[in-house]
Amino acid sequence: MSALPELYVAVDVEADGPIPGPYSMLSLGMAVAGRPDLTFYTELRPISDDFVPQALAVSGLDRERLVREGPDAAEAMKAAATWVNGLRRIGRPVFLAAPAVWDGMFVHWYFVRYLGHSPFGSTGSGVDLRSFWMGATGCEWVESRKGKIKHALGVTDVPHTHHAGEDAAELAQVFEAVQQARPFAF
Repeated sequence: MSALPELYVAVDVEADGPIPGPYSMLSLGMAVAGRPDLTFYTELRPISDDFVPQALAVSGLDRERLVREGPDAAEAMKAAATWVNGLRRIGRPVFLAAPAVWDGMFVHWYFVRYLGHSPFGSTGSGVDLRSFWMGATGCEWVESRKGKIKHALGVTDVPHTHHAGEDAAELAQVFEAVQQARPFAF
């Protein structure tokens, strides 16, 4: 019996501040690299009254609408975990983000806070696109921005919109292109 393949789950978050807890994750998008049919998106009701106007402006989300209409964090994270766990029938979900520190911080905190555990494991760890690119190409950090990776691989028709669902799909496409470009010439 062969092991199930790894499924790289590209994750993107939009938030209204720099850290979870005092500030809120407002939307969460996930997409499986190489499987554009496998996506997840949810918005969330803010968990606090605090927000940084500049951070909120990045996503363009209407915070007041989310306060009134967004699903609460527990409901949204339960739906997200159900979706991730549903992938297990076809593969092993592996968290992927760019940067993993930012998105991973929010996603892991929210899963643990509202569900008691993360479907990505006890550490919430996963693949960071920038670190992966640096290791594969030998480039320096400054050359590992997603825009530079997209340019190097010719992935220029996929915009970065600051919509968590669209940006997760973008990341999945970029990571798929990185994987297809191997082996890299050093």
